[in-house]
Amino acid sequence: MCLIVLAYRVHPHYPLIVAANRDEFRMRPAAPAHFWDDAPELVAGRDLQAGGTWLGITRSGRFAALTNHRDLRRAPLQGPSRGHLVRQALEGGIDPAATAVFEGFNLLHGPVHALRYHTNITGADEALAPGIHGLSNALLNTPWPKVERAKVALAQVLAQGPAPAALFDLLADATVAADAQLPDTGLPLEQERAVSSIFIAGAQYGTRCSTVVLVDTEGQVHFEERTHPGGEVVVHRLVSGA
Repeated sequence: MCLIVLAYRVHPHYPLIVAANRDEFRMRPAAPAHFWDDAPELVAGRDLQAGGTWLGITRSGRFAALTNHRDLRRAPLQGPSRGHLVRQALEGGIDPAATAVFEGFNLLHGPVHALRYHTNITGADEALAPGIHGLSNALLNTPWPKVERAKVALAQVLAQGPAPAALFDLLADATVAADAQLPDTGLPLEQERAVSSIFIAGAQYGTRCSTVVLVDTEGQVHFEERTHPGGEVVVHRLVSGA
């Protein structure tokens, strides 16, 4: 997952609104969002290579979503798949002290009414403050162009009413950032430019799916995923323990 923007305890009727794009290599196999046979409480897509996931929610009202932290100057770490952390978070929680064995990551997790943010880059593990937040492949709310653009767009969607279609429009923005605004994560300039948009349309690597999650004050959950390319749409509705 390479971009998550969310409104947390901002809207009077939807305490949690999430719009997220998962960016990944096209050849990496994955299943669309579904209730897992081996974990029927949770709905999430599934990485068929390592078995984990990038974003999900449960019938009991737990949410989790993860992004990788990109800094090619850091020494690589051959740890377990970070996607397993999302399942752990959905099924009961993680041990922040035990996450140093994973490659760098950011994780939003917890009951939808008490979300937390954890990263093993700085060791931060803190309650998520109410507000509009953005997360890409740096730390929470790092002002990368795509993050700032998505946060502004989400605020505009909230002002008009948080319709799923408008949130998917937000996620479809393929505007490339100006070179002067690009972060320096160790990628060559051409690649840094190519991944600077909210929606990445690369042939080998790009946005594989877009996901919208709305949780209302009654605990009703609308979970909708659109895969790319192909445009397959999966919609799940459930009642959480929120």
